[in-house]
Amino acid sequence: MSAFPYAASAQQSVSADVPQATTSTGETPDAAVPQVDPIVPEPEFDAALPALSDDPNAPLEPMADFETPAAPLPQQPGTPATAQDGTVVVPATPTAQDSELAQPLVPLDQFDVTPATELAEGEDPDAIEIKYTTVVTGLEELGLDGQFEALSALEEGDGEADNAVMVSARAREDEQLAIRLMRSLGYYDATATSVVEQNPANSGNLRAVITATPGEQYKLGSIMVKAEPTVPAGLIDRELPLAVGDPIEAERVQGAEANVALKLPQQGYPFAEVGQRDILLDETSFRGDYTLPVTTGPRASFGGYTTEGDLAFDAEHVGVLARFDRDELYDNRKVDDLREALVATGLFSTVSVEPKRTGQPGPDGTEYVDLLVRQDAGPPRTLAAEAGYGTGQGVRIEGTWTHRNLFPPEGALIGNVIAGTQEQGLGVTFRRSNAGRRDRTVSLLASANRSDYEAFEAFTGTVAGRISYDSTPIWQKRFTYYYGFELVGTNEDRFDFDLGERVRDTYFIGALPLFAGFDTSDDLLNPTKGFRLKLNLSPETSIQGGAGFYARTMVEATGYFPITDSIVLAGRARAGSIAGIDRDDLAPSRRYYAGGGGSVRGFGFQELGPRTEEPNPDFDPTDPEEEDAPTIFRPVGGRSLNEFAIEARYRFGNFGIVPFLDAGQVYDSSLPKGKDLRFGAGIGGRFYTNFGPLRVDVATPINRQEGESLIALYISIGQAF
Repeated sequence: MSAFPYAASAQQSVSADVPQATTSTGETPDAAVPQVDPIVPEPEFDAALPALSDDPNAPLEPMADFETPAAPLPQQPGTPATAQDGTVVVPATPTAQDSELAQPLVPLDQFDVTPATELAEGEDPDAIEIKYTTVVTGLEELGLDGQFEALSALEEGDGEADNAVMVSARAREDEQLAIRLMRSLGYYDATATSVVEQNPANSGNLRAVITATPGEQYKLGSIMVKAEPTVPAGLIDRELPLAVGDPIEAERVQGAEANVALKLPQQGYPFAEVGQRDILLDETSFRGDYTLPVTTGPRASFGGYTTEGDLAFDAEHVGVLARFDRDELYDNRKVDDLREALVATGLFSTVSVEPKRTGQPGPDGTEYVDLLVRQDAGPPRTLAAEAGYGTGQGVRIEGTWTHRNLFPPEGALIGNVIAGTQEQGLGVTFRRSNAGRRDRTVSLLASANRSDYEAFEAFTGTVAGRISYDSTPIWQKRFTYYYGFELVGTNEDRFDFDLGERVRDTYFIGALPLFAGFDTSDDLLNPTKGFRLKLNLSPETSIQGGAGFYARTMVEATGYFPITDSIVLAGRARAGSIAGIDRDDLAPSRRYYAGGGGSVRGFGFQELGPRTEEPNPDFDPTDPEEEDAPTIFRPVGGRSLNEFAIEARYRFGNFGIVPFLDAGQVYDSSLPKGKDLRFGAGIGGRFYTNFGPLRVDVATPINRQEGESLIALYISIGQAF
């Protein structure tokens, strides 16, 4: 028996092609096997073994006692050496590869891990990839193909991968995805397999096939809710929209549980908690027994308020903002409304509202719950500016400084400056928001302005007060109103038809303005549906030589009609009347005018209506190169007006195009006549932002008359109406 079994194996392989004599039984006689010298002679092998004890029970010798053969002396390449059996061995001359193997290993931190892939000259290493297609069966029938495609690792790869191993890994990941999706619909015995194959064969292109097998769908066999009794009885069962026989679909079950968590705090249970469901599946009947634990907590009523933190105002004012009273059954929708009202004040950087148990008995067997308001007051001061331009009105820039809580609670002081080409002014306003009740605003105003328009030049001082219920960008209300007073002193120029020239008069005016509005539109600055109705009424008295009493009224209706998702048709009609005073006895600033960006576009500000022809103060008859006309036309205003407008608002992304047609006229009579209408047509551009559209409108008057603008331009924020 040879000491190296592999030597015998080598011997058999060597003699495999040698013809051999066989016996009648097919066996090869021993004499026919050629003799091959062993690689290491047995005496040499035995001599190399360390000496061992003959006593099998003796302890093992220490490792140091083993005799290690001395290493042979190094030989020069090509130098003969003599083996123990006398054989002469000539060492081979080392090759370059042997020299490389003899070198020490490279340190790990310097080891180059770049794959030794040979690329063609100019070939991009990143371009090495394979293509594959994905085939999925078994999910389309369940309506899961869309969800699978959205979450699939294979689909995310867009049919490209670095190698086949990557495709296989993605396919295995998609197997589990398919199983999860099927189980979400109640197919708890679902299986999925994946196969990656070349398609077509030997093409190098792969096809990943995902085969989903849903099996039987499990359904609810029983439904049990573990909870304390509720008022009314069966409240949880009523708000849990599940029925025996329903498929055990994850979305359906989770939605039903979310409905319980939503509805219980709306019906007197602020501390209700939905526990972890348990579904026991029966593999023989494909049914599942559903159990849901619910901790209801006490049934509660609203108590009082507490507040903590960096306070903007106290707990008493928090109660002013609430739309519920003490002893009402707890409803977290009203708590959310209170939180939004606190945010709308603009006085907080952060604010939260949460219920707190008191342990005190309330009405109808409930427990009083206080609302804890945690406040973190924000910076109270703001600077703001707005700008606009209109033909005939020029550039108008207004800047404001506001301290929103100088007189707590919510007492603001506002200073404003107007710097325009045709209007300048200063003003100061005190405003208290939520004054005594939710959404009521009380304001006092004092201002001084200079206005220099084509119709008149005026120096005006005003003191006014108002109580209002207004819409804001945060709180758009259906019903709005205001009432108040105005005391105005103004020095204005007017055209005296008796003298045929302009004169200056001083007027003292007292007014009691009233307003009521009804709004069903869906947005304050960019409405797309609904309508609005507005009514203004202002009984006034004017003292200019003698006292005169009159009433100014204005009615307006606007409507918004969506034609498609991107086109809205908008229309407006407006009519105004001043009764009880002649036009020439009325201060020019209190008359009605038409024309401008918020009126009849195509005409300059106050340009539409009766006009006078007056000498042009800029005309120099002695200048032979004078280009100005000797006379100019100036509007004088009227006691009534009517206006109409229609426009198509087409929006694409954040931009829009708005063609429009406007009409209107101003009359000397106290009631509008509805004739002699003038028309303006144009087109506008819109850029929609998160605070409203930026508007640029360009229009021209139809059948333009002498002295009227050829082109009118209007720039502002918000739609025209």
